[in-house]
Amino acid sequence: MKLPLETGLVAEIGTGQPPFVGVRCDIDALPVTEETELPYRSEHPGCMHACGHDFHIATILGTAFLLQQREQDIHGTIRLIFQPAEEGPSGALKIVQTGIIDDMDTIFGLHCTPLLDVGTLGFAYGPVMAAVDAFAVTFHGKGTHAAHPEKGIDPIVAAAAFVGAVQTVVSRNMDPFAANLISVTHIAGGNNWNVIPESAFLEGTTRTMTAGKRVRIKQRLTDMAQTVAQTYGVSAEVRWTPGPPALDNDADWGEFAKKVAAEQQFGLAAMAPSLGGEDFAFYYEKVKGFFVYVGTGHSYPNHNPKFQVDPAALYPAAGYMSELAVRAVDKLKDTY
Repeated sequence: MKLPLETGLVAEIGTGQPPFVGVRCDIDALPVTEETELPYRSEHPGCMHACGHDFHIATILGTAFLLQQREQDIHGTIRLIFQPAEEGPSGALKIVQTGIIDDMDTIFGLHCTPLLDVGTLGFAYGPVMAAVDAFAVTFHGKGTHAAHPEKGIDPIVAAAAFVGAVQTVVSRNMDPFAANLISVTHIAGGNNWNVIPESAFLEGTTRTMTAGKRVRIKQRLTDMAQTVAQTYGVSAEVRWTPGPPALDNDADWGEFAKKVAAEQQFGLAAMAPSLGGEDFAFYYEKVKGFFVYVGTGHSYPNHNPKFQVDPAALYPAAGYMSELAVRAVDKLKDTY
């Protein structure tokens, strides 16, 4: 299909008529230098499929091949989405903005996991991955010689106070039984041992499972930055970069996907919610669907330079995704 995408691809198999079922894989790599000895390892230093997106690509290419063999059995249309930029900024949002999701009846996605054996699929319902936002705060003070702090306004003290203060947002302003997280991951200020700098900068991420908590944390962080700034006589500049919303798996489609997996003799595993993020969640703002975890054998964790998947997981995964898509079309065709 011709779409206004810089990278990425959407292809259709079937009648070109409804129902429309989407199957998505992500295609981007990570800025990691690969440390495996695999014959198909990355040829480019600082660029590696350390999250298994190459496995996702191969799986959906296999899905396309299998669907092509049985196209006469598809009584609707299956859209295969090869999505860029899952790691950010969101490629899913760019796909949504093309309008290609608007007439879809459901959509399925997958992600490999070293937590499960080959031949096992993982299932979780409801909010299973977090909304991910980034924040950056710059405290502006007045630079001076370190020997004369009274002649300046120290932004580093304000930044340090803010780092300590934000720890209370989750521990004192949020339900202790709910999953919420704030992490300050980078702080910088000054470049000389005897100079109090003009400014200090810090940034980090928030993770939330509900829209209400997402709004609440943003407001508390913003208010806290201004309060700290006022207390220490500096000014605060807050920048907020929203990421994907929480990934909310539909229970009905989840039970359907699990039934198909059981019939194909997969092992079934319950997956715990994660505060990781997944921009597949943007599709759920348009259509209900399900995101399944594919066991690829015990290995190093995702994003590790030694991460790898067991190739034996590939054909079963492609077979499952093709069967899931065809069965979903059959389930939906009576609604038209």
